[in-house]
Amino acid sequence: MKHFGIIIILLSCLFAHTLKAQELDARVTVNHSQIEGTNVSVFEQLEERLSDFINQRQWTDLQFKKNERINCNFSITVKKYDETENLFTCSANISATRPVYNSAYTTTTFATNDNNFNFTFQEFDQLEFRTDQIDTDLTALIAYYAYLIIGIDLDTMSPMGGTTYLQTALDICNSAQTLTVSSKGWKAFDDGKNRYGVVNDWLDGGMTDFRQAQYTYHRMGLDLMTENSERARANITEAFESLKKARENKSLSLLPQLWTEYKADEIVNIYQGHATQKEKDFLTELLGNINASKTATWNKIRTGN
Repeated sequence: MKHFGIIIILLSCLFAHTLKAQELDARVTVNHSQIEGTNVSVFEQLEERLSDFINQRQWTDLQFKKNERINCNFSITVKKYDETENLFTCSANISATRPVYNSAYTTTTFATNDNNFNFTFQEFDQLEFRTDQIDTDLTALIAYYAYLIIGIDLDTMSPMGGTTYLQTALDICNSAQTLTVSSKGWKAFDDGKNRYGVVNDWLDGGMTDFRQAQYTYHRMGLDLMTENSERARANITEAFESLKKARENKSLSLLPQLWTEYKADEIVNIYQGHATQKEKDFLTELLGNINASKTATWNKIRTGN
């Protein structure tokens, strides 16, 4: 009986650990090829510390199974390094994907290039973070993107499902505006593509249709594609109707343009050779207005090649 009790306790601990698996499964790379004459150990340690910080931290109170963790990439390029001040001037390509149900396909849910990814770090620094005390550039940057990625992923799973975590990302933006090293990118007046601009627009009431489109496109569209491709495609077209409403509600928002940047090839593949003439006309006009730089891509929907 004693041994049975111990087994039960062990199984309970294992079950609890399964329920509390971390939310993110991140691949972190630090490219320091532009920096010469510096001991590479600081870059190697930065990469290791960031990987541990992102992947081992419990970011939310949600229960994620190991196979439900969100795949994401943090690719950091060091442009300048001031060894005296421990100052890193970097850019970062950050992206996240999620699997499409009943298929081997993964779809990009978020992608950005942050050209103001600047922070201080020195060897043996321990990375710690508290949402109520934003005082370190590096952890503020990582935490912002962690919560943004989680929030956007949850929006694709249920209508407006990521609100709590998107709000946390916005709170980080507001608190981080006093940081000196990475101050550019946190403030509303910098530009519409910066960290503040993206999450603030995501939460803006005028962009509710944009967020609804995330759910309809992914959960009611892509996830149903293997089950009923015609119905799934009709739902995706409905998502673009919502995108059109969002564009009309807040014409200055850059979110629709940013979204179509990393969704372009996928959108074409969904409709190419399958769209009705009505869908072709609607999509090429809408997408051309949102992102004119990809007009040649949108025309593939109309021409079929």
